[in-house]
Amino acid sequence: MKILDVKSLVIPEIKVVQYQRFGDERGYFTEIYRKNDFESHPNTGFLKNIEFTQINESYAKKGVIKGMHFQWNPYMAKLVRPIAGTMIDLFLDIRKNSPTFGKGAGYKISSNTSDETGEWIWIPVGFAHGLYFEEDSVLEYMCTGQWAPDTERSILPLDENIDWSLMDSNLKLQFDEVRKSNPIMTEKDRDGMTLNQWAESNDSNNFMFSE
Repeated sequence: MKILDVKSLVIPEIKVVQYQRFGDERGYFTEIYRKNDFESHPNTGFLKNIEFTQINESYAKKGVIKGMHFQWNPYMAKLVRPIAGTMIDLFLDIRKNSPTFGKGAGYKISSNTSDETGEWIWIPVGFAHGLYFEEDSVLEYMCTGQWAPDTERSILPLDENIDWSLMDSNLKLQFDEVRKSNPIMTEKDRDGMTLNQWAESNDSNNFMFSE
């Protein structure tokens, strides 16, 4: 694959990898992942020695909020991209002693097939992950751990204690309106912990910040 750019977001551990699509009058072709390119690119050191053990596909309807999910034993980091539609990826720092603990932000990615580029977003271990959809969408997740329901947890994305001030201002206005509405969520996600409950739980010791 041809990696065009790798950038850090407002929380620098979150990365966006932009890759090229090769198009003509017939459509386009792209390699969405090639291990050698991810390992050899000068700005993808965060993926060194990473092994993807599970690939998921997910369909979500307009107005859905998912998350904020995370797990341990095994830990799971994710590369996520939309195959169709548009996703607003949400991420929340859950690492104890992190300078951005309890802060969340978002990043919008479209699958627009007329674009000459595509994007992955990298959500490393230590972050709760969620999504909001402004249109019907299909996603692909490449995961570094297999799903472990016994150690999966979630934090309610509507929790008022989450600090979304790092989010892009226009995206935050949109997300604030969504949170005030009655977004489509599973009962499981609505029953997610508050940030304070997570901070006070013994399970939170599984995610510690280190320099």
